Amino acid sequence: MIKRAHLRHFMALVDEGTITAAAARLNMTQPTMSVSLAELERQAGATLFLRDRRRIRLTDAGHRMLAHARSIEREFRLAEAMAGDTPHAPPLRLGILASLPTPFVARLAASLTSNHQVMLVEGSDAELRHRLREGRITAAITLLREGDADARCHPLWEEPYQLLVAATSDLAGQRIVRPEDLGAETMIARRSCELLAETSRFFTLRGVRPAFSLRSVQEDRCLALVAAGAGITTGPASLAGEGVIATHLDGYAYRRRIGLMAAAGQSGEAIFAAGRSAAAGLEAITRLS
Repeated sequence: MIKRAHLRHFMALVDEGTITAAAARLNMTQPTMSVSLAELERQAGATLFLRDRRRIRLTDAGHRMLAHARSIEREFRLAEAMAGDTPHAPPLRLGILASLPTPFVARLAASLTSNHQVMLVEGSDAELRHRLREGRITAAITLLREGDADARCHPLWEEPYQLLVAATSDLAGQRIVRPEDLGAETMIARRSCELLAETSRFFTLRGVRPAFSLRSVQEDRCLALVAAGAGITTGPASLAGEGVIATHLDGYAYRRRIGLMAAAGQSGEAIFAAGRSAAAGLEAITRLS
């Protein structure tokens, strides 16, 4: 007989990606978790997931089981809430694009945690969309692309990618900077940037091959070094802030749309309202062209 515990262990595995992480989340030993999952597969009469080098991958049967498991768990929680056994709603698992400005994320989290238990999940656009499809997150604030126009997509803002320099730099006073004039500058590579490959081609085609002082996925560290005058970088205009100025880079005509995408069966209206409020607090966004 399939038990609720089997389904909860399976959902934890899907959410965390590995048996080790799922077991740690539920304060179980890894062997106990493995036995429970094997029993679930035996009861289901099908292989539910496959292991690759990094994470588990659901089979078609696994995707069907996940949909049933989440539906059953929601009904259990509703029944428990009616009985007064659980005073808290299930946590809101919100995906956050890694290149979003930290002040925006902080304001958003502060707004949501007043009414929800919030778990933020950071990742690339591709990673967040994958988690949405598998039902591992409730919603994601990420890039909106062509075709993202259904009722579950809520635009928040649009912005250009620009050159980010120290407020004390001579470049900060220039309205338009020619890429050919940056050959002697030291660059900082933002590894979380969704335009990393395009940016590299942009400078290579113009014969600009600057030295690099840092290559990092840590956005705040990159921006702190820009503010300190240790290098320049490119990025969305909303990353400009204290000590960092965004200026136009000639020919660098990229833009992005940021919005909320809700998982199937979720409207995301409450998160969207909080997102709009948080976005309004970003000084840089009020200057976007």
